[in-house]
Amino acid sequence: MRFLYSDEASGKVRLRSELDPADTWDLDRLYPSNEAWETAFLQYQELYPKYSGFQGRLEEPGVLLECLEFDRECDILVERLYHYASLRTSEDSSDNDHLKREGRLQQALSKSAEVAAFLTPELQAVSDETFEAWLADELLAEWHVSLKKLRRYRPHVLSTKEERILAMASLPLGAAEDAFSQLNNVDLKFGTLEDENGKTIELSHGAYSSFLVKPEQKLRQAAFDQYYQEFHEHRFTIASTLSNSVKADVFNARVRNHPSAVEKSLFSDNMPLSVYENLIATVRGYADAVSEYYVLRREVLGVEELHAYDTYVPMVKDFKLTTSFDEAVELVLQGCQPLGEEYVTVLRDGFADRWVDRYETKGKRSGAFSSSSYGNPPYMLMNYKEDVFSDVYTLAHEAGHSMHSWYSQQHQPYQYYQYPIFLAEVASTFNEELLTHHLLETTDDPKMKAYVINRQIEDIRATLIRQTMFAEFELKIHQAEESGDALTLDTFTGIYRELLEAYHGPELTLDPMLDLECLRIPHFYHAFYVYKYATGISAAIALSQKVLSGGAEDLEAYLGFLKSGGYRYPLETMQLAGVDLSDTAPVVAALDLFKQRVGELGELLV
Repeated sequence: MRFLYSDEASGKVRLRSELDPADTWDLDRLYPSNEAWETAFLQYQELYPKYSGFQGRLEEPGVLLECLEFDRECDILVERLYHYASLRTSEDSSDNDHLKREGRLQQALSKSAEVAAFLTPELQAVSDETFEAWLADELLAEWHVSLKKLRRYRPHVLSTKEERILAMASLPLGAAEDAFSQLNNVDLKFGTLEDENGKTIELSHGAYSSFLVKPEQKLRQAAFDQYYQEFHEHRFTIASTLSNSVKADVFNARVRNHPSAVEKSLFSDNMPLSVYENLIATVRGYADAVSEYYVLRREVLGVEELHAYDTYVPMVKDFKLTTSFDEAVELVLQGCQPLGEEYVTVLRDGFADRWVDRYETKGKRSGAFSSSSYGNPPYMLMNYKEDVFSDVYTLAHEAGHSMHSWYSQQHQPYQYYQYPIFLAEVASTFNEELLTHHLLETTDDPKMKAYVINRQIEDIRATLIRQTMFAEFELKIHQAEESGDALTLDTFTGIYRELLEAYHGPELTLDPMLDLECLRIPHFYHAFYVYKYATGISAAIALSQKVLSGGAEDLEAYLGFLKSGGYRYPLETMQLAGVDLSDTAPVVAALDLFKQRVGELGELLV
């Protein structure tokens, strides 16, 4: 029997218990049961109080080494605990047992941070001579990079007492995201909608994306209006959660002596503010190219006005593409062939070994992600829909994340395997570029070529242009809070409306409800994350072209990037892989590709 994302007869979203286990991830590799997790959780509760035994003794290299190794042991254990707990919550955010498990772990982490609050201040308090002696000591050789990175934070580390207070405050400071997540994934009810066949479908985050690719404009409009009406009904509540999230970001930046929230966010990657600002300025300069695309889209679709809900439907008429999950897997694997036998074999085995949770179910987290912990499989969450071909690209994207994690784990010790998000978005988008190349190279069907080119145009629009707009929105709302302006619903929607007009131009009709889009983006609760999608696709386009047209040296440079984890800072890592993101050239090249593809699509369709 083939299990789909919704009930065939009723159109309702399935319960998890109704799925074939083969369509779900196998978390037994983390813990074979909830009871096994409980045993490990008790182990952690008994372990972390031992941090206190190192207090006041860290100047001695032997003691410091023992402490660092103990800290690593704790981190590996808690990472695995959190991996399991968070994945269970993602399965069903309404399940009280899942929520309690994650909540108890968060409380334990907060208490652990209190006990270990002395650690960073004490390490930062040592003299420069002592620190240099550590770097010269072979006993600490495998920790030298970590210690150097830690030392950069010296101006931003507070006293032990203050660090303990901040550790205690971590849970309430993150409450806004928790509230939004529950509202967005559980409490919002979008009702039902009839599809083109008269079947009643339960409207959800996943079903909404299916409606947006329907050929009938009235159906897309109905889904848009009904979906956003629910956000309209809760607009003041969601504006409040977003406001509190921004306030927490600004508080954390100020208390840690950073000039601004954005600079605090960029600090860990050693990323110049100019990279962020230049990205925005460069993308804004291509507004005319976006308008040209909208003119073409409006002409091809034959609509009088082009609305936001018209920007996702494929422009190739009479071209229906239904792709099973297994077919999607094969397409992804074929696209990844240029990365070599090891890459493809490991990924194929991962799909077979249930790394992926495939379909939408009641209460399941929306969207998609890849999540890993050291020494364990990199799991992927999907809400796969057979009638949404972009989900094949989403699978390729998450597979890129997962294989990045796999390579990093194979080649780095724990302290260096965790790569920053800035690098993660390169590895994931790279796979999407390979998939596009594969599809264009293996079809002679003009309609298929047009479909894939349209998909790449949309990918650049959504990942580079749209995410840069999001990045500017984040920058502006944090600047508003930092300057003392009130963060009200009108503040958010007013800023967002200005950006919609600036990035989309006059060729897109902006419905009033679209202003509420700023209230439904989960990434805004992880501020200054989304710009990395834009830099990521720019780097991915450049690197994929190198791998596809180059030789063994270019491939080894890319695989070296995957293997390097977080050993180096992102800009240096990318430079070694062959792309300089401190320059705007990769962004300009990606935007030029956008313009080129729009021209090619016009030749195929008009």
